[in-house]
Amino acid sequence: MPSATPSRRRRRLVAGLGAAGAAGAVTALVAILVPSASASTLFSDDFENGAGNWSKSGGTWSVVSDGSKVYKQAKVDSELARVFAGEASWTDYSVEAKVKGLDLSKGLAGVAARASGSSTMYRLALTSAGKAELQSVKGSAVTVLGSAAVADPAAWHTLKVDVSGNSVTGYVDGAKIASGAGSLTGTGRIGLVTSFASAEFDDVAVNPLGAAAPTSAAATATATRTATASPTASASKTASASPTPTKTAGATPKPTATATPAPTSPSTAWPKAAGEKPVTATIPVSGTLDGGNVRYFGSGALGGDGQDEGQDPLFKLADGAVLKNVILGAPAADGIHCSGSCTLINVWWENVGEDAATFKGGASAAYTVDGGGAKGADDKVFQHNGGGTLTIRNFQVEDFGKLYRSCGNCSTQHKRAVVVQNVVATAPAGSLVGINTNFGDTAKISGVTVIGKKSLDICVKFTGNSSGKEPTKIGSGPDGVNCLYNESDITFK
Repeated sequence: MPSATPSRRRRRLVAGLGAAGAAGAVTALVAILVPSASASTLFSDDFENGAGNWSKSGGTWSVVSDGSKVYKQAKVDSELARVFAGEASWTDYSVEAKVKGLDLSKGLAGVAARASGSSTMYRLALTSAGKAELQSVKGSAVTVLGSAAVADPAAWHTLKVDVSGNSVTGYVDGAKIASGAGSLTGTGRIGLVTSFASAEFDDVAVNPLGAAAPTSAAATATATRTATASPTASASKTASASPTPTKTAGATPKPTATATPAPTSPSTAWPKAAGEKPVTATIPVSGTLDGGNVRYFGSGALGGDGQDEGQDPLFKLADGAVLKNVILGAPAADGIHCSGSCTLINVWWENVGEDAATFKGGASAAYTVDGGGAKGADDKVFQHNGGGTLTIRNFQVEDFGKLYRSCGNCSTQHKRAVVVQNVVATAPAGSLVGINTNFGDTAKISGVTVIGKKSLDICVKFTGNSSGKEPTKIGSGPDGVNCLYNESDITFK
C-alpha cells in the first residue's frame, strides 16, 4: 500500500443529486462545470461553496480552511456523527473522499456507501488501531469485511468504496485493501462518518461503476477557479426547500400519485426527492400539506435519530389534518405525531428515527396510512399511544423491528384497533404487529406479502400495563378474537 500522503485536488461541484447521463440538465443547473470532470459523474463536492448538499445526523460539522476549504467534524465524543448526500435509489457506484483523522485515539473516520439509514451502511474507515477497515454496519452490529495497516492515519488519505450487486470493495490511496460480499439493502446514499473521533473531509466524488473517474492529473488542472460563482450554482443548493426541484440534475421527479394503489399490487418504487428542506423546529399541520416529494430532514435541535423517548417530531398534525407526498430523510427525529384523527398519503421514511409516526388521538380517533413506505426501523415503525383505529394499507416496509405496536406500558391505556391491508414486508424483519389482548386490542390483517423470510410473527399478543414496566408476551398467531386473519392472508416469497 502506498504510504505517501496523496496530493489534495480541488474540484468544483459537478452535479446535483440526480441520475447520471442528464448532461443537458446539468449544464442548465450548474454554470461552473469543470471541463475535466467525467460526464457520467453523479456527484462531486470540494466544499468551496459550503456544505449545502449534505444532511447531518449527529456531531458538530462545519466548513473550515485547512489550506483550502474542507468539511470538519469536531465533536470527538460523538458516538455517531454522519452527513449524507445523494439519492436513496443509487445502486452500483464508486464513492471516494479524502479523509484526515484529527483525533482517532478512540474511534474512526471514513466514507460510507449505500447508506439506507443513519445506522445502516457500508463504510471504509481509518481507525484508532492504525488500520483501514471495510465494514458492514447495521445498527450496533458491525461486520469487518477486511482491513489493512495504514501509515500515519493522521495524514490525508483517499478512501474509496465500490459497491456492485452484493460485492463491496475498499481502496486506500488507490490500493485495494479488502473485498467481500455484503447483505445490506442494494441501494442507498453516500456518507461521511466519524465515531468518537474528529476528522476533516474533502474532494468527494461519486461515479457509476464502469465509468472512468476523473484522474488526479485532470483534477489538478481544475485548480484555476471561476472568479465568481454563478447565481444558478447557488440556486442548486437546498437550504430553502421549495417543492420545486432545486438540486436534481436529471428530469424533474413526478410526485407520487395520491390515488389509492391497486389492492393486489402495491408499488415497490420509491420516489426521488424533488428537493430538500432542513427542519429545525416541528412543523405544525392543520388542513392539508402536500410536500411535493421534498425530502425533510432534522437539523439543529431535531438533528437526532436515536431511540430516546420524548423526542420532538418533524411534523405535528392537528385533528383531521392530512400530510401527503412527503419524504422523511435522515435524521428524522421522532417522525410524525398525530394529535387526533389524521391521514398520511404517500409518506416515505428513508430511515426511521425513534418511530415513523405516533398516533395520540382519543377513543374515537381514526388514522389512515395510505401508500408510502419505511426503511431502517431499529424498533417500531408505527406507535399507537392513543385510542381509536389505525388503518395501514398499500404500504411497504423494509428492515424493521415491528410495523405496528399498541403501546404496552403507557400511563393511560386504551382499547385499540389496527387494520393492515395490502402490505409488503421485506426482511430483515422482526414481527408485523403487536397488540395488548388484556385491553381488548384487535388486529385485522389481509393481503400481506413477506419477502426474504420463510416465517414471521404476524400478530404478537402481550399483556399490557400502565405502570411503565415491560409488557409480557403471551403468544402469537390468529385466534379469531384479537388476531383476526387466516394463514391464507399471508404470502411468503
